[in-house]
Amino acid sequence: MELIYKREEYLKKIRGFYKDDMIKVITGIRRCGKSYLLKSIILELKDEGIQNKDIIYIELDKKEYNDIVTPRQLEKVIDSKITDKDFKYLFIDEVQNVKGYEKVINSYREEGNISIFLTGSNSYLLSGELATKLTGRHILIEMLPLNFYEYIQMKELLNKPVNSNIYLEFDEFVRCGGFPKSLYYDNIEDKMVYTTSVINQIFDKDIKTNNKIKDTNLFEIIQKFVINNFGAVISVNSIYKYLKDSEKINVDRRTIKKYIDILEKAKIIYGCELFDIKSKKVLKGEKKYYLADLSIYFALNTDNRINYGPVLENVIYSYLKTKGYLLSVGYIGKLECDFIARKDFDDYYYIQVSKDISDKNVEDREFRPFYEIKDMYPRVLFTMDHLLQHKDGIKHYNLIDFINNNENL
Repeated sequence: MELIYKREEYLKKIRGFYKDDMIKVITGIRRCGKSYLLKSIILELKDEGIQNKDIIYIELDKKEYNDIVTPRQLEKVIDSKITDKDFKYLFIDEVQNVKGYEKVINSYREEGNISIFLTGSNSYLLSGELATKLTGRHILIEMLPLNFYEYIQMKELLNKPVNSNIYLEFDEFVRCGGFPKSLYYDNIEDKMVYTTSVINQIFDKDIKTNNKIKDTNLFEIIQKFVINNFGAVISVNSIYKYLKDSEKINVDRRTIKKYIDILEKAKIIYGCELFDIKSKKVLKGEKKYYLADLSIYFALNTDNRINYGPVLENVIYSYLKTKGYLLSVGYIGKLECDFIARKDFDDYYYIQVSKDISDKNVEDREFRPFYEIKDMYPRVLFTMDHLLQHKDGIKHYNLIDFINNNENL
């Protein structure tokens, strides 16, 4: 029997809609675990007593369904699996393989007596057109690869060894990443080969195939610049200056923006807006970008040393995003607060992230933004320190322990 690790953070976001007529759309970077989320939902339905005849599961990436490329072909397959008038649960994996699938899906939803779940990697699933073509009756669940807690839990489920030194295990997680399938490989080199192949698939299938990129070389230069500068504030103008001064390339700024948008829509990077805490306004023109998975950086670079500054920011960004927090970068004057985290109506936190604060200058630097912020929302500092300093109401957590214990802010 196939072992399936249940991604509870995502299941609880969608569980209340299992029997609802809202179309459930699960998106995310290729190979992040969307298919297994569908299988987890199917297992839960079966545990509730739903019969096999009422569950329709179509994997459009599988050989059995490879020739289904038109809406009519998809409709025929679905109809062939509906054998009575009982309520049905329809699951379609990689639905973007059928161009124009929306009309078919809408027709089944409008007929009723069916709950529909879709997954896809193509950025089109997150485009503005989706809301129109699915007539607005849908919810989006966006998935990321495994966070560190999920990574440990899945290794234990697969009976894979977990290093007794959690910090060494964490370093392996950072370099090898959280694509679930990589955990099936024991050798680090094999993990990296798999991860590299996934990333190549993403670039070939989700970027080059679906986008008109006139200058592939320029796109790859911009792509590398953005990926290599994850966690840093960058803008179209800073990339333009880099291309002009370092690469001796003159390019239209609109092309730079288009290529960044392509990387975002493929869910390789996530833009994190800058927010002025005093004026309560988003600062236009600049953003920080974080990676869907840190292995993207290590797969594309020969240097495997860990720069803990941006790496730890990326880890906590992904973890809190999985937990449902909305994140931005805070500015108070010239001081930066690494993250502002929002959730629901009353959850609002200021967050600083650093490898450690053993150096007094680093400690002062990390605490300074907290003292400049005048409102009373909680302040949280994440480091890798063993000795924690709780002072002036500021909560100090060991980042690895916090995530490994699956804690919330």
